[in-house]
Amino acid sequence: MKLKAALLASVLTLAIFAPVMAQTPMPDPLDDRSAKRLERMEKVVRELRSIVFQGRDTGKPVVVQPAETDAQIAALSEKLGDLEQTLTRMNGSNETLTHDLDEARRSSDVQKARAEALDQRLAALEKRLADQAAAAAAVPAPSAAALPAAPGDATAAFKQARQLLLDGDYGAAETAFSGYVETYPDSAKAPEARYWLGETQFVREAYGDAAGSYLGAVRGWPQTSWAPDAVLKLSRALVALRKPADACKTLDELAKRYPKAPAALTAKAATTRAQAKCAA
Repeated sequence: MKLKAALLASVLTLAIFAPVMAQTPMPDPLDDRSAKRLERMEKVVRELRSIVFQGRDTGKPVVVQPAETDAQIAALSEKLGDLEQTLTRMNGSNETLTHDLDEARRSSDVQKARAEALDQRLAALEKRLADQAAAAAAVPAPSAAALPAAPGDATAAFKQARQLLLDGDYGAAETAFSGYVETYPDSAKAPEARYWLGETQFVREAYGDAAGSYLGAVRGWPQTSWAPDAVLKLSRALVALRKPADACKTLDELAKRYPKAPAALTAKAATTRAQAKCAA
């Protein structure tokens, strides 16, 4: 009896509270996830609407770019910066090369000007030497009316000058022979003294002075042992003075005036003729 009463009480309790429990459902976790998905979808829709409205307002087509576009733009910007730096360096190098080229051109102009000035100086020097040779050639022959010098003094002076030449003291020998021809211009040894004077001048490459001395020595074409060599040395001095035509004429006179000149001297004359490019 008591058991039946307890069961009846339980049934009545369930009957009373069952509707209330049915009206208060338990929360479902799936509903929360669905709400978040819905929020994300609504956010996407709002962004799409914003893009569409923006395209409508500007009249430009709507381009939706992928997310990696920003990275690509950043990479391109970096490359562009590198190219700009390279171009700047190239411009700097170009300016440096242009400056160096200008400096080289200016240096070339300076060298050219110096070369022209040197050519002018050489031309002036050659003219002066030629004038000196012409003046020496125009020296008149010693006058027969001149008073003869004392034989003893002239002989001693000549021997002294000759010994200086044999000793290799060309400077002192030149001074001695020059003094001799000035002091004893009409002596028998004066032509030979002029020949030896020309030798000392030829040694120090004073070709203009040497040519004048040789020319004075062979005036009248003396038949002496040293005369053929004096004519040869005169032609060589003229070659050095860049007067090949005069040198060739002198060599022609050598062959005509001294046909029996030594073979060694004749060989030297042939060499000088080749240097002067004389006609065969």
